Amino acid sequence: MASIAVCPGSFDPVTYGHLDIIKRGAKVFDKVYVAVLNNSSKKPLFTVEERMELLREVTRTLENVHVESFHGLLVDYARSKNANAILRGLRAVSDFEYEMQITSMNRVLDENIETFFMMTNSQYAFLSSSIVKEVAKYNGDISELVPPVVEAALKRKFASMAAD
Repeated sequence: MASIAVCPGSFDPVTYGHLDIIKRGAKVFDKVYVAVLNNSSKKPLFTVEERMELLREVTRTLENVHVESFHGLLVDYARSKNANAILRGLRAVSDFEYEMQITSMNRVLDENIETFFMMTNSQYAFLSSSIVKEVAKYNGDISELVPPVVEAALKRKFASMAAD
């Protein structure tokens, strides 16, 4: 049986920290679905389609990685992909409590889907999409935080918002 993992997130935008987890997950699992959460209660900077396009661009060399979107329960999406694993990245101890709650709930919903945590590379332990957006908004240097295609997309997005 193939090992299939779902790596969920908002990816608004994808950072080198996200990419680190995706690449390492692609070495461990036969197939990884990077699942962009379509959460109507959040106000993302990028549309789901834009986030998926950026993810596809930065993962194009990873043949076993597939980018999709989902809404609703993660375990339902995982089941629809015959996934037996959920892959999550942890940056710091502060992530653990939240992730433990989510994982515990997912176990109640489907005990056959295991959650695997990967510690992010220490150079990205501080990194979040929120921080990247804040720095980019004020034209700070984010070249060490996101792939070039994401940096360019952020610059375009903030320039168009400034023009409005």
